[in-house]
Amino acid sequence: MVRTRVGYAGGEKKNPTYQDLGDHTEAIQIDYDPTRVSYEELLEVFWDSHNPTSRPWSRQYMSIIFFHDEGQEQLARDSKALREEKVGGKIYTEITALSPFYLAEDYHQKYYLQGVPELKRELREYYPDLEAFVNSTAAARINGYVGGYGNLASLEEELESFALSGTAEERLRQRVR
Repeated sequence: MVRTRVGYAGGEKKNPTYQDLGDHTEAIQIDYDPTRVSYEELLEVFWDSHNPTSRPWSRQYMSIIFFHDEGQEQLARDSKALREEKVGGKIYTEITALSPFYLAEDYHQKYYLQGVPELKRELREYYPDLEAFVNSTAAARINGYVGGYGNLASLEEELESFALSGTAEERLRQRVR
């Protein structure tokens, strides 16, 4: 991943917040390098990360894919059809064109890092500006590792690129183990 940011999309309300979401859905925006991971692979992660056969109980938490162009739309629809065939039931995931994406509040960004104050503190020293922190590839990657995505071997391959202190590197290794 190049960058991940959480926010709200799919509704008409201007500048939604968690406390005043209007008709938006909580969403994640993912910037990725297509030479390293394909859109199809991202769709597989999406389908494997939740139960799309459950009927949504609110617009806020519904399963939805926002596409950027016709190619992404077709791939999303094809993957939905394959998943329906695989599970033998109805998939309630909505597929729609991306509307404006609004960033969620600061405390929602890099959620897993929020639970490891010493790592977050060190990253905020490198990225004192919140926008730079939220947009940081290193913060996105480390957040993923802290959240349990990735293994020790892949962490070791890129750990030096994060430019963390020795103490922070060891803390991150402990989390991944």
